[in-house]
Formats: sequence, structure tokens, C-alpha cells
Amino acid sequence: MIDNETSMGGLLGGRISYRQFRAGHRNGFEPVLMAALVPAKAGELVLEAGTGAGAALLCLAARVPGVRGIGVENNAALAGLAAQNFAENGFMDIRAVNGDATALPFPAHTFQHVTANPPWFGTHNTPSPDAARALAHHAPQGTLAAWVVELLRMLRDKGTITLALPAATYAEAVSLLRLYCGGITLLPLWPRVGVKAKMILVQAQKGSRRPDSVLPGLVLHDESGITQEAERVLREGAALAGG
Repeated sequence: MIDNETSMGGLLGGRISYRQFRAGHRNGFEPVLMAALVPAKAGELVLEAGTGAGAALLCLAARVPGVRGIGVENNAALAGLAAQNFAENGFMDIRAVNGDATALPFPAHTFQHVTANPPWFGTHNTPSPDAARALAHHAPQGTLAAWVVELLRMLRDKGTITLALPAATYAEAVSLLRLYCGGITLLPLWPRVGVKAKMILVQAQKGSRRPDSVLPGLVLHDESGITQEAERVLREGAALAGG
């Protein structure tokens, strides 16, 4: 990648070097928090759809040494940048593939865990004038369903699916997951105490009969800045307790 097209930063308090494009979509907390909820173990294979520059898989690989992963990204330049990030951090068991999240190039039932932060603004929202940002954020009608169905096709029986979704769309995802999964778990991300959650992490297990649950959630900010609980995940790489 051309250096003047990208900026170098860090994830997990600087443990991970992370390069992203200066223009277009820039990552927030969501991929780091989503990765913290994935219950992967060393040797297991994880798929992330819409991996962008690879933030989620980078954080997962840092937390779970020996995990294997594939990030699929529709934007070829971003897929190349993700591959560069994986290599620069020494994660040889994590790779990036340029492909479509709704038509993944793998056999069914390949992965123990799948995860995604799908495009989440509907067509009724005003798109960003930046084409790359608009592509990352805006989704035509039916996009979420197409992503979830394809991710479930990739997932092994008893494997987990973990999604980062806006509060306005989590119910649609749950209705789709209900057809194949149990143990559907919601983890709200509260911007501050007493403020409505804008984003929700959703996790389910394919073929499970476990009851559903709503976790206490994570408060991201207080009067001092980022909360200690959020710091443990965002800076120290701690896991989020799932269902």
C-alpha cells in the first residue's frame, strides 16, 4: 500500500499495529468489541464477513493465540490492506480474501465461528458523499438477511455466530437466527449510563436448544472518558462474557 494513502495506528493499547485508509470508512469500537465476544479457541477456524482492514480478526488473534481466521472483504483494496495488517503483525494463520459476503467461496459447514458487522444504514438514510464510507455503512433492503443466511450456511453445527448491529435492526437478525439457532444472546453497548444503546452485539449457537438471554451489557463512557470495563476490552484485550 502507498504510505500516503494510509495512516498507521494501533489496537488494544498499541499491542497491534493497524493501518487503514485515510479516506473512506474508519473503524470505531464495534469490531474490537465484537471480536471480544467470539468464543474461539486455539486451532479453531473463524470467518469474518466484511472484514475491512482486519481490525476484528487482529484483535481476536491477539487474544487467542493459535486461532485461525479468514476475513472476506468486497473491496479489493481493503482486502489487500487487511492482508498487509495480518502479515505485519505476524499472524500467519489469518488471511484475507476478496469476495462477496452473500456468496462466500467456501464449502458449507466449514467454520466453527462466524462473525460480521454488516452495513447497517437503510436506503432511507442519507448516504455519505464518500463512496467507500457509503458502501461500508449503507445496505439495500434484504442485505442483512442475505448476510445472515450465508453466514449460517458456512457455520458448523454447534458453532457460534456473532454480529454487531444497530439497535434498530437486531430484531430482524434474531428472527433469522431463530430458524437455525438457540441460545440467542444480546449484549447492549450503552454509550453512557441512562442512555439508550445504539449498538447491540448478538450471538447465537447453531443447533442449540439453550434458552435465550440478555446480558448486562457494557457502558462505554462515563464522566472521566472510557469506562474501566470498556478499557479492559478495548486496551487490554479482555474477552466479553457471552451466553
